Amino acid sequence: MIVTHKRVELLRHSLEQVVNQTHPVDWVIVVDNGAESEVEQLLSDLAKDRGVYLPSHTNLGGAGGFAYGFLHALALGADAIWCADDDGRPESHETLAELYRVAEERNLHEVSPIVAAIDDPNRLAFPIRQGLTWMRNTDELEGEFLPGYASLFNGALISAEAMERIGVPDYRLFIRGDEVEYHRRLSNSGLDYGTALTAFYLHPDGSSEFQPIMGGRAHAQFPDNETKRYFAYRNRGFIINQRGMRTMKFQEVVRFAWFFLLQRRDPAAFKNWLKLLRMGAREDFRRP
Repeated sequence: MIVTHKRVELLRHSLEQVVNQTHPVDWVIVVDNGAESEVEQLLSDLAKDRGVYLPSHTNLGGAGGFAYGFLHALALGADAIWCADDDGRPESHETLAELYRVAEERNLHEVSPIVAAIDDPNRLAFPIRQGLTWMRNTDELEGEFLPGYASLFNGALISAEAMERIGVPDYRLFIRGDEVEYHRRLSNSGLDYGTALTAFYLHPDGSSEFQPIMGGRAHAQFPDNETKRYFAYRNRGFIINQRGMRTMKFQEVVRFAWFFLLQRRDPAAFKNWLKLLRMGAREDFRRP
C-alpha cells in the first residue's frame, strides 16, 4: 500500500514497480490524502482490478494515511502488508520476492530493504549505525542481514500478526517521528525483525537532515524548513517519553545542546527545541 498527497507523477514511478513485482500482490492500495481524480485514474490504469483507491478529504498525513491503509488491508484479509510512500519505489521487480525469501528463511514478522538514495543508489538515503560506526554508503554495510533495524514506511513488509501486537501508526504524529514511534513498538514487541541487505528500495536522499556532531560520532536531525522542524522536534518529545525510550532523554539533550549551542551557536534555536520537546512530552499535538 502507498500513501500519497498531490504527487501523482512520483506516484506513477512507484506504482509501475509495485504492479510488476515477480511476487504478485493481491491488492494495490493507495491512500490519497489529496482525493484527486488523477490518482484514482492512474491506479485504475496500472493496477486494474487489483487497485483499491482510498480517498481522504482530510489530509491524514503519513501516520494517519498508513493507519487508514493498514486497517483497510487487514479488513480485506491481508496476511502481510508491503508499504511505501509516493516518492520512493522498489529498486527492481524482484524486491518483494527477496523480502519474502528472507522473511521465510529467518522466520521474521517484519523485514525491510536497504533504503538507498534514488539519485545515487550507492549512497544510503538515511545513515545507518552498525556498532559504533555510522554508515552512509551501501557498500559499507556488512553481511546479508541487519537484525533489529527497520525502515518501516519505505518498502517494509509487515505481517498481520505483527500488527496484532503493535497496532497501526499514531495519527496524532501526522508527519515526522511516526515511523520512529512505530519502530519503538516493534522493538518492544519481542518479535523478530530486521533489514535484508540483499533488497533495495530507492528514496530521495534524506541524509542531509542528519548533521554530524562530535566528530561524526553522533548526529542531530535538522530538517530544512520550520514546519518540518516543528513536527520533528515536537513529536520527538512524545517519543522519548514512551516505554523503552526514556534512557534516550539525556542523550537527546546532550546531542542537541552540542548541535545548537556549540556547533551552530544559536541559543534561541535551542530554546525553541526545548519548547517543542516539552510540548510533545505533554502530548500537546496542536498543529502550527
